[in-house]
Amino acid sequence: MQNTELFKKIIAGEIPCEKVYEDETAFAFLDINPVNPGHALVIPKKWSAGFLDADEDTICKLIPAIQ
Repeated sequence: MQNTELFKKIIAGEIPCEKVYEDETAFAFLDINPVNPGHALVIPKKWSAGFLDADEDTICKLIPAIQ
């Protein structure tokens, strides 16, 4: 399964996760294989090929979730 499909299923609640943050733009959850305690993934709800491929509005709205 590609990350894109996996992340869509996590956001939709089809795959369980330990959610730590969610708003209209971002979804954050704890990594199942953390490098350090509290290691979380923050992903946009709107699909893009990569972070730098996302539109400017999405990137600006993700910054508070990343912080």
